[in-house]
Amino acid sequence: MIWRPVAAAALLATVAATPLAQSVFASADPDAEVIDGQYWVFPTGDRSDRLAAWSSPDLAKWAKRGVLIKASDIGWIDADHAPRHFLWAPDMVRDGARWLLYYSVGPQNPTPSRLGVAVCAAPQGPCIDSGMPLLTGGNGYEAIDPAVFVDPKSGLHYLYAGGSAGAKLRAFVLGPGGETIDHEVAIPQPENFTEGVFMHERNGVYYLSYSHGYWRCASYSVHYSTGPSPVGPWTYRGAILTSDARYKGPGHHSFVLDPATGKTLVFYHRWEGQIGDGPYDGQRRIAVASVEYGPDGAILPIRMAAR
Repeated sequence: MIWRPVAAAALLATVAATPLAQSVFASADPDAEVIDGQYWVFPTGDRSDRLAAWSSPDLAKWAKRGVLIKASDIGWIDADHAPRHFLWAPDMVRDGARWLLYYSVGPQNPTPSRLGVAVCAAPQGPCIDSGMPLLTGGNGYEAIDPAVFVDPKSGLHYLYAGGSAGAKLRAFVLGPGGETIDHEVAIPQPENFTEGVFMHERNGVYYLSYSHGYWRCASYSVHYSTGPSPVGPWTYRGAILTSDARYKGPGHHSFVLDPATGKTLVFYHRWEGQIGDGPYDGQRRIAVASVEYGPDGAILPIRMAAR
């Protein structure tokens, strides 16, 4: 979730011809990165007990690159004595020569959800868990949907996490190495926040975007707020990605800077082939679209279909 300039020559021809409003593969909760001239996505997988990585040279042809981590690899996962556990909503972050994988561990009920972090030798894994939970929920707070942001001004690594039923967002400064929390930072709660937070910075403005609504219904959507710092205060800017007649419940997104064009892309998931307001069943699909900013820096409403 770090914005990095990379060599673009290998991408120019293919990306220029790619309609950037398209469905790419069945999955959900995509964390997108550009790594060594390739587009990568780290999603919630089709198997609840593991997380995997995907990559593409052109946003059209996608290949699964390998399993990152499985529930059976996490030594502390059974400490809550829950009968089953699930892994979802990962975030992959580059840390020098290594990679850090942050992820959610459920169930959220009857035991509190937790966040884990694992060290990876490469973006395709394998990843080795740190040996302890990074954060545990409780008392109405759900430790889910981790998002790490490196502030270009201070160099601090911020962890944002939380949401869903409790709809509470918390922010933390990570310790050296990114495997521990140094301290929590108090932040105001953003308007219409439910879950799936993402932070990026552009021209000195901090954009806090997040999902709103119930994930299985048409109400699920992406909203955003802006602030002068990574911890606010926030000014609510409205919805930028909402259901339309064809696609429902777009959300749990990530932004990435496209090195081929210098523009921003948004990766998100949505329901396809559904009618009505939900709740929906079946598989969600990850999609990618171009992002445009207005003269005042506002994110313009995002189209889910090619122009």
